[in-house]
Amino acid sequence: MVVPRYGHDAVARNTLKRRLRELVRTVVLPLGIPVDLVIWAQRSAYGRPFDRLRDDVEQLVPKLQRLDPRRDAACDT
Repeated sequence: MVVPRYGHDAVARNTLKRRLRELVRTVVLPLGIPVDLVIWAQRSAYGRPFDRLRDDVEQLVPKLQRLDPRRDAACDT
């Protein structure tokens, strides 16, 4: 997970990191999709409430599901 400074202090960066880690833990990991994922926080992420960050992460779910290699294997059988 990459959280650039964008002029924010360590407290703001660590808060954003903790929020993003929690969202990955609760939204992405339960999918069980075997992919490596890099999240690069944008400048606007610092000002977003947790619910908006959750919405942003949830928008990634369909894209991640299309990347699931098990999906292609299930279609072949």
